[in-house]
Amino acid sequence: MAARPDGHPGAMEHAGCAVVEVTGTSDVSVEDAIRSGLGRVGPALEWFEVAGVRSTVLGSAEPYQVVLRVGLRQVLA
Repeated sequence: MAARPDGHPGAMEHAGCAVVEVTGTSDVSVEDAIRSGLGRVGPALEWFEVAGVRSTVLGSAEPYQVVLRVGLRQVLA
């Protein structure tokens, strides 16, 4: 494995990131909806940003929806 530019040993060398959108939902909170969305991504997650937050009227099954833009690490072969 190659070291990062800052010299940190053991870092994985990668070719960049693929950017995709993921939606997470929760009936508890916005934070829980973020965790739900990130839980669907897997170990290739490099970074994320919240692109949007939606909520429905009270009484809905899953009133919190969060749209996440995530960067997925592309590993060099």
